Amino acid sequence: MVAAKLTLGMIAGIERPAIAAVLPGIDQQTLVVDAGANVDCRPQHLLQFAIMGHFYAQQVLGVARPRIGLLSIGEEEGKGDRVTVEAYGLLAGSDLNFIGNVEGRDVFAGTVDVVVCDGFVGNVVLKVSESLGEMVFRMLRQEAQASPLAAAGFLLAKGAFAGFRRRIDYAEVGGAPLLGITRPCLIGHGRSTPRAICNALRFAHSYARQGVIRHIESRIAELQRSGKGVLT
Repeated sequence: MVAAKLTLGMIAGIERPAIAAVLPGIDQQTLVVDAGANVDCRPQHLLQFAIMGHFYAQQVLGVARPRIGLLSIGEEEGKGDRVTVEAYGLLAGSDLNFIGNVEGRDVFAGTVDVVVCDGFVGNVVLKVSESLGEMVFRMLRQEAQASPLAAAGFLLAKGAFAGFRRRIDYAEVGGAPLLGITRPCLIGHGRSTPRAICNALRFAHSYARQGVIRHIESRIAELQRSGKGVLT
C-alpha cells in the first residue's frame, strides 16, 4: 500500500487507499471495502471507502444505485465501536444510498451491494469466506467417498460442484484492486497459484480498459466542487 501511494500517487480528496474485494453470494456479488489495506481507520476514512465503493459498484458491477452497509455487531445505529458509530453519522448524512449497519450474515445474503469496514475486519471476513468455501467443498468430497451410492451421486452432480467451486475460488479473479490510487494497482493473494496470477493480469487489463479509476476520480472531483463530498 505504501509503495503504491508513494509511486503512483493518490486520487485528490482520498486519504487512504482501500482494497475492494468482491465476494460471492446467493443471488448477487457483494463488494467489501476495505479488505485489508488499513488496520486503523478514522470515521472519515470509512466514508471515503463507501464513496469509492459506490462508484466502483456502479462502474464494474453495474449497480445503478448501490446499497451501502456499514459492517458492525448489530443493526441498531448505536452498535459498534466509536469509529463505527461516528462513521454511521457521516454515512447517514451523505447522498449515498446508505441503509445502515449490517452484520456478518448480510455479507453473503444480498442485503447490500457494498459493505464498508476497516481493513482489519474486512481481511478477516475475506479469509474466513475463502476457508469456509474450501472446507465445504472438501466435506462434500469426503461425503462422496463414504459409500458407492454417495460416490455415484457426486459424479452425477459433478458439473454443479465444479460450478460451485469456480464461484468461491479466489483464483478465478486472482487479485483485488486498490482503490484510491491514480493508476491500476491489484493486490494478489499471498498463496497465489500461477492460474491466479494469470487471471489477475486479465482482470488488471479489463480494469484499466474500463476506465474505473478515471470514473472514480472525476466523480469525486464533482463531489468536492459541489460541496456534497465530506472527504476530509
